Amino acid sequence: MDTIISQQSESSMRKVVYHEFGERDVLQVVSSDIPSPREGEVLIRVQGAGLNPIDWKTRKGFGFVAQQIESSMPWTPGYDVAGEVVAVGDGVTTLAPGDRVMGMIGFPLNGGGYSEYALATADELAIVPEELDLVTAGALPLAALTAWQALFEVAKLEPGQKVLVHAGAGGVGHFAVQFALARGAHVIATASAGNRDFLAELGVHEVIDYHTTDIADECFGLDVILDLVGGDTGKRSLRALGEGGMLVTIPTITADEIVSAAEAQGLRAHGMTVRPDVFHLDEIAELIEDGDVKVHIEKVFKLDQVAQAHELLEGGHVRGKLVLDCR
Repeated sequence: MDTIISQQSESSMRKVVYHEFGERDVLQVVSSDIPSPREGEVLIRVQGAGLNPIDWKTRKGFGFVAQQIESSMPWTPGYDVAGEVVAVGDGVTTLAPGDRVMGMIGFPLNGGGYSEYALATADELAIVPEELDLVTAGALPLAALTAWQALFEVAKLEPGQKVLVHAGAGGVGHFAVQFALARGAHVIATASAGNRDFLAELGVHEVIDYHTTDIADECFGLDVILDLVGGDTGKRSLRALGEGGMLVTIPTITADEIVSAAEAQGLRAHGMTVRPDVFHLDEIAELIEDGDVKVHIEKVFKLDQVAQAHELLEGGHVRGKLVLDCR
């Protein structure tokens, strides 16, 4: 049984839970028994747990996940973890205690990342490159997988193509621009003026200030548009698509209307939902090892600062990622 944290023994751990949907004050740090891995599972001592927009939206009761977990609270949020394997269950042959791992775990209904220890299935986990510390690695999986799958599975981005990434300095966006550059694409990104230098340092060819410029007036004939904003931004961007181009929109709440708008204009648009994929994570890890991709962390919070972390997360306009240091 969970209790509000007071003192901790070697058999207990701290984790974040909420018992009901609501504002940031529903987030509590509690003490709980450290779980044991079952068949096919791995127990991780978590060092970094990434924060993603789905975390605060679910906490407020929005979206598919909230509908599904309402009757099974308390619930521990968090899908991104990195840390050290401390125990493995029966049947696990690919990982061993001491391995440095990262993964997108418990997606979408189990969560569990905001914790000192977390269970994951072995096939959710990739080895963390030596070049990456484990707190930083915890911020990578969900956002990086979203960018990777949108660009290369859905849009099928090829070398030499022109790609526009909306919100290029954000969590998913800063990975997307780097992946596209590594693939040899011509990369355009929208961002505020304050993020122009950040994106230029990543190698982005053109940065467009969305406050002052309508993308449809600036771009045309694009092969791929990655829409991380949704709504009117996604619909207006269709005018910049070239014949045979593809717009991939990530926010689920407006995906259907953008896809319908594209169909009405004889254009192609798709929504998508990220999924765990260890092979994709391995490919991303190789890019990090080669120095082609960097993970940018705007701020690191301790576990008991989770409410402050959610406050910054909800405000939007985070450059790169936020992460909880769960050590």
